[in-house]
Amino acid sequence: MAELSGKIILMTGASRGIGRAAFEQAIAAGADVILHYGKSHDQAAELVQAAGPERSLAISADLAEPDEVTRLWDAALAWKGRIDVLVNNAAVYEHADVDWELDAWRASWARTLQINLQAPGDLCRAAIHHYRAQGGGIIVNVASRGAFRGESERYVHYSASKGALVSLTRSIARSFAKDGVLAYTVSPGWTATDMATQGASPEVLAAAKIEIPLGEITPPEDVAEVITFLSSGRARHATGNTIDVCGGSYMR
Repeated sequence: MAELSGKIILMTGASRGIGRAAFEQAIAAGADVILHYGKSHDQAAELVQAAGPERSLAISADLAEPDEVTRLWDAALAWKGRIDVLVNNAAVYEHADVDWELDAWRASWARTLQINLQAPGDLCRAAIHHYRAQGGGIIVNVASRGAFRGESERYVHYSASKGALVSLTRSIARSFAKDGVLAYTVSPGWTATDMATQGASPEVLAAAKIEIPLGEITPPEDVAEVITFLSSGRARHATGNTIDVCGGSYMR
C-alpha cells in the first residue's frame, strides 16, 4: 500500500462503495481524511468513529446545490488548515428516457451534470487556488468506462458527464503542472457497489460477469488501491492520464 502519512485528503462520496474503500485505505496508509457524504449519515459516522476524530472528519453536503459545494470546501479546509489531495468520487447514476417530456429530461440532465461535473469542477477550482499557494497538490477524479465506450440509451447523460470529467482532468494537468498540481483520472468499469448493482437482476449480474475476462464484477477495493497510489504523489509523470480498473472488460 502507498504511504500517505502527513497528507490531508478531501474525499467526496466516501461513505459507501468505492469511496468507502478509498477512505479506509487512506486511513490505513496514514492520511487524515475529510469524508464527504450526502445522506448516508450512519455509514459516515461509523467510519469516522473507527478512524478517530484526530484522523477524520465527516461533512454532509448536497452537491446538487452549488452553495453546498463551496461550504464543503471551506469546512474541509478549516479542519486542519490545508488540503493535499482532492478525490472527486461522488456521482449519481440516474436514468433519463428520451421519450420523457422535455422538462423532465432536462431536469435529469441538469442534476447529473451538476453533481457529476460542475461540483467536481468547482472543487477542482478551489483546490487549484489552494495548491498554488502551498506549492502543489493532487487531484484524483473518478470517472467511468462509460466516458470512453458510452452507456446505454437511458444513461447517455451519465457517460457525457464522465467524459467531460476526463477532459477536465487532462486540461488541469496540462495547465497547472507548472504550479505543482498533479491531476489523474481513475476509470472503473462495473464495480460491486450499491449504486451499480442495486435493482440489477441475477441474470444481468451473471451477464456482466461473463463480459469481464476476470469473471467477476470489480471489487471497490481494487479501484481504491489505484486512488490510494495516485494520492501518494509517487507517479508525478503520469499526470493527466487515466487508469482503467475494469477487469479487462474495456481496454483503450
